[in-house]
Amino acid sequence: MAPITYLSTRKSAAGTGGVGIEEAIAQGMPSDGGLFVPDKLPALPARVFHPGKLGYAELAYLVLEPFFPDWGPKLRSILETAYGSLFDHPEIAPLRSLGTEGPGLYLLELFHGPTCAFKDMALSLLGGFLRESLDRLGWKEPVLVLTATSGDTGSAALAGLSGVEGVHTAVFYPSEGTSEIQRLQMICTSSERRYVAGLEGDFDDAQRAVKRAFTRASAGEGPLAGLRLSSANSINIGRLLPQIVYYVAGWRQLRAEGRLGPGDLMHVAVPTGNFGDILAAKYAKEMGLPIAGLVCASNANKVLADFFATGVYDRRRELVKTESPSMDILVSSNLERLLYMAAGGDGNRVASLMRQLAEDGGFEISEAEQHYMKDFAAGWCSDAAARSMIAEVWRSDSVLIDPHTATGLEVATRLAQSLLPAAPLLVAATASPFKFPRACLDALAAGTDDGPDAAQDDQTGDSSSGDLALAETLAGVTGQALPKAIAGLKGRPVIHRAMLDPGEVEAALAGYVARSLGGKS
Repeated sequence: MAPITYLSTRKSAAGTGGVGIEEAIAQGMPSDGGLFVPDKLPALPARVFHPGKLGYAELAYLVLEPFFPDWGPKLRSILETAYGSLFDHPEIAPLRSLGTEGPGLYLLELFHGPTCAFKDMALSLLGGFLRESLDRLGWKEPVLVLTATSGDTGSAALAGLSGVEGVHTAVFYPSEGTSEIQRLQMICTSSERRYVAGLEGDFDDAQRAVKRAFTRASAGEGPLAGLRLSSANSINIGRLLPQIVYYVAGWRQLRAEGRLGPGDLMHVAVPTGNFGDILAAKYAKEMGLPIAGLVCASNANKVLADFFATGVYDRRRELVKTESPSMDILVSSNLERLLYMAAGGDGNRVASLMRQLAEDGGFEISEAEQHYMKDFAAGWCSDAAARSMIAEVWRSDSVLIDPHTATGLEVATRLAQSLLPAAPLLVAATASPFKFPRACLDALAAGTDDGPDAAQDDQTGDSSSGDLALAETLAGVTGQALPKAIAGLKGRPVIHRAMLDPGEVEAALAGYVARSLGGKS
């Protein structure tokens, strides 16, 4: 098989040359505003289907090696470094059974990394990927990695890219759109080669600002023209590909326990915001992993649930602030990669749909494109229903889950009867519940009699009160250990206090570049 190359979703695959993985990772996104996609998806190697022990790093190497031609020992080293020391569970992504009858429900725990969220599964690798890509390309200039976050990507990027030579990281988060602990993980981090700012508005505003900076810089426009830019969002293909691995790991665990359905099938359910996590499951399925149904779970911002039900994507609605803030998104960037697959690699078609989204606020796909997506089921869940699920799972299984996982689980259990054939349902558990202690305590009816001053504004105070105190309460109520990554925030000073309008992003970045890069790394 010819080496995999990477194309833009907005250019026709026919007659166009792709770039190598190094350029796709280092560049972040194509200059035409699309997203990089592999020109083909390789079949999973036979070894992953054989019984027998495989460490997570070795499994990751088997799955990812075709995407990284000629990286060989370097790829293995990056994987072993990340998965050998940065996670607090030896299995990296352990499987937890929930006590139900029938084929069974299982949580795939993806929050055992440095920042207690599933983003660590890929961002722990991205620094190594980016450094190796830059070296292979011979790019000596410093690189500024731009990141928009709805909560977890920012802290995971700041951690994963820390200490990577020549790499600076800029993170933008919605000022009122994250949990307090998510925010503390960003604003209390060191300022060395880092810039963190809150934005007035929501995640979609932050994502638009970052994409605009990319597009203008690549066109030689604006104050960032001529600067090497990359991204830590899942718009970067280097973020997306490692997420394929944990679905393979989950399937292998189910098989080892004799839990798979007919044809060795399982279903997958994912609480979904920017669509990267569930797209990785679709990639895994296309590569030969026996996945039947893909359940896309939304919170009250149910633009994706409506899309899969009707074929119409319509962002023209008010964003609802929920207790699952990482899913408070109306423009799900990675859906563009699925549209590219559904359109048979017709980049002109995708470009047209994205233009309609930008100009009109929505688009409608064809019946043939809808048919391609028939393996997706979708639903949405209210905050109240998610809290009920948190309480139910704690009561029945003594398992504590966060609001995002609860959203995925609630939708999955409602849709389970419609998923055929009968097979186990693997639900992505995407974040530690201790990142969202208020919602969890409310769900467990533990009460939070803290008085009006307990949740002081951590933008101006230190990080010793508010949700950190509630996280300690949650640990006491449940008898579970508070993760070190969260406990370690206590008493840390706030370093990053910038608050911006989205229109000020480029100017703020230009100021950071002038202060910190100075033409050197």
